[in-house]
Amino acid sequence: MTTARKNDLIVLDMAGTTVADGGLVEQAFERAAERLGVRPGTADHRAKLHYVRDTMGESKISVFRHLFGTEQLAQRANTAFEEAYGELVDGGLIAPVPGAREVIETLRADGRTVVLTTGFARVTQDAILDALGWQGLADLTLCPADAGGRGRPYPDMVLAAFLRTGAVADVREVVVAGDTAYDMLSGRRSGAGIVAGVLTGAHDRAALTEHGATHVLGSIAELPPILVESA
Repeated sequence: MTTARKNDLIVLDMAGTTVADGGLVEQAFERAAERLGVRPGTADHRAKLHYVRDTMGESKISVFRHLFGTEQLAQRANTAFEEAYGELVDGGLIAPVPGAREVIETLRADGRTVVLTTGFARVTQDAILDALGWQGLADLTLCPADAGGRGRPYPDMVLAAFLRTGAVADVREVVVAGDTAYDMLSGRRSGAGIVAGVLTGAHDRAALTEHGATHVLGSIAELPPILVESA
C-alpha cells in the first residue's frame, strides 16, 4: 500500500487566484442585468452590483436567485451573464495571474494533484481554459454542477476533488487557495489543513483572515514554499 504525502491535493480557484480577469465579472453582470431591465445608475443597479461584489466566489446561479427572486428570472440572468462573460473572454480580456501556470506545472511535476475550481458554469469555465490554453494543465477541473450543484461557500467542490482524485488519505491533507471570503469558508468547512487566501483578486487581507484563512499570500506564486514548510 502506498501512502499519500501531506499536502498532495491542491484545490485552486480560477478567477482572481490563478486567472486575472480585470473585473470581467462585474462587467458581465452589468450587461446581464441591463438585459433584464436593471438600468445603470439606479439604486437597484447599485444594490445588486454591491451584492455581486460581496459574494464573489459564490456559484453565480445562487447569486442570481437571490437578486432576482424567481427561478425563471435567475436562469435568464445566469444565461445572460454567461453569454456576456464568454464574449469578454473571447475578446482576449483575461490572462494568467503571473506565475500561476508555472506553479501548477511545478506542483504536478512534484507529484501533487492539482484541481481547478470555479463558481462559473462549465461552459464558461471551458471558455476560460480554452482562451488560456489551459485544457489539460490541471489534473481535474470542477464547477458547481460537477459537485451536486452547490458552489461556494459550501465545501462540495473541495470534497468532490478529494473523493474523485483519491490523492490524499485525509481531508486535513488538502490545500485550498482562493481570493475570496467564500473560498476561505469553503476550504475551512471541508476540513482542509491549509486554506490560503491570495491578494490578487476580490477580497483583502482582513476579509480573508476573518473568514478562516490559515495563510494570506501576495499571490499564488508564493504557495509552493508554504507546502514545503508545512510538510
